[in-house]
Amino acid sequence: MTQKEAFDILKTGVNVYITGAAGAGKTHLLNMYIDYLREHDVAFGITASTGIAATHMGGVTIHSWTGLGVRSELTPYDLESLQEKQYLYRRIEKASVLIIDEVSMLHHFRLDMIDQVLRAFKRVDAPFGGMQVVLCGDFFQLPPVSRMGEPDPKFIYHSRAWKEGQFKVCYLEEQFRHNDDVAVRVLNDIRNDRVDRGTMQHIEHRFTTERSEMSPLRLYTHNVDVDKVNDQELYRLRGDMMTYDMETRGNATLVDILKKSCLAPEFLKLKVGAKVMFVKNNFEAGYANGTLGIVKELEGFSGGPVVETYGGKTIEVPVESWVIEEDGKIKAELKQYPLRLAWAITIHKSQGMSLDMVEVDLSRSFEKGMGYVALSRVRSWDGLSILGFNDEALAVDGEVLAYDKQLRAQSNKAKAQLYEMKESSTLAKKQETFLKRISPKANPKQKVVKPSTFQKTLALLQEQVSLAQIAKHRGVTEETVLSHIETLLEEGQITKGAIEYLIKGFSKKKYDEIAALLKKFHSENDDWRLAPVRAALGDRPSYRDIQLVRLFVRKW
Repeated sequence: MTQKEAFDILKTGVNVYITGAAGAGKTHLLNMYIDYLREHDVAFGITASTGIAATHMGGVTIHSWTGLGVRSELTPYDLESLQEKQYLYRRIEKASVLIIDEVSMLHHFRLDMIDQVLRAFKRVDAPFGGMQVVLCGDFFQLPPVSRMGEPDPKFIYHSRAWKEGQFKVCYLEEQFRHNDDVAVRVLNDIRNDRVDRGTMQHIEHRFTTERSEMSPLRLYTHNVDVDKVNDQELYRLRGDMMTYDMETRGNATLVDILKKSCLAPEFLKLKVGAKVMFVKNNFEAGYANGTLGIVKELEGFSGGPVVETYGGKTIEVPVESWVIEEDGKIKAELKQYPLRLAWAITIHKSQGMSLDMVEVDLSRSFEKGMGYVALSRVRSWDGLSILGFNDEALAVDGEVLAYDKQLRAQSNKAKAQLYEMKESSTLAKKQETFLKRISPKANPKQKVVKPSTFQKTLALLQEQVSLAQIAKHRGVTEETVLSHIETLLEEGQITKGAIEYLIKGFSKKKYDEIAALLKKFHSENDDWRLAPVRAALGDRPSYRDIQLVRLFVRKW
């Protein structure tokens, strides 16, 4: 099935399971549907079975979204207790669609618990309380693992909710990651348990005992190996080391969840020459999650590190933000440069990435699907080097292998039904009916033109609301509000005189000191850098204070 066909099925409102081989575009399809829902103001939940997968999608874990936490069973008392939590009630009652990514790692009994929670909150005795549920994953990849005292882990297709949910299977068959026939053949052979002598010859051809001069990313099965390699390589470099501290705000529990799930480290230690990997998508800035490069400077014009990618592009790395949102408001946020040391990472953390070059050590493989995940990260077979190998590396689950045939058959059936709807002209009507049910924008008369984010800030400035109150009202940081003001000044929508109230109460001595240094470090290309000022003052003023003074020093 193609992405376009699966997208058409999603828009009919049925429950859907999106699957396919690594690199088939599952995440891209999810993002297409998320954009569609946002375009029509549909309330939905973006979740995943793990924190890392959730932050890739800009969401939270399904355990957090439903309030289930680490429970392995749900008693009537638990259910009643959850229903007393107003934040959960508002979240679930409002949502019409629930997306759960990386469901290979979701336990069967937890999908049943999710179904129970949704039925209770929605007060509808139908699968998932009548919500559309979109599951995404690949059972050939990493399976669920149970803690001590939990039921034996099984894939979600063993659950009651899976059977009652009547999921339409969309088995994506296109290949967007791998650009050569050898990679596709080997991965398909592993996936179909058809590894023969020819397959092994292709794999053995990538065996090596020597590190590449290009120093590609190394994948290990265990964290201890990853940390050891990265620390050794960093301290081997000469020169000064700089540490960039993560900034956080919001609910402490949610901030902790973001810290644990985000690939960006709380304390990012770098030296010139360090090998790094970008851990967030920013296509406008020229990088994506998984882009590799070398640190060329520790402090560029904007105050952050400068990285040269393997593609030859030089990037002044901006600070990125990871957030947890609820009802359009930011509940937790962390800010950090979107980099991590990348001489090595774990195979688990690599899931979902597309890499140009990679060295894989599978000598301590212990999980079915681990080798498949590792080998499928690389775009081209020529970019792969295998440092170690064991008998478990290519193992696939026999049960998954058998069930995969059923999934392919169900996908073919769903595709045939799609074209039957197209031929009978009922597809568009089904999509329209579903959209009218879930979208407040479905009726054109209800459309409301929303003011831009800058106009919202402008309106509060005109009322002389304090900087802290504007940030609180808008659900953003004070630094973000100051950036809005800079844009408004630059576009002539507001004058310095109109915002003078923001500087009242600011120490004159402190103001003069910051202003003098801003002018001192001001460059001919109209660059007003914050970092040199802060460094010159011994980190005493905050970036927020320097940015505030800059509003009045700079000519707009």
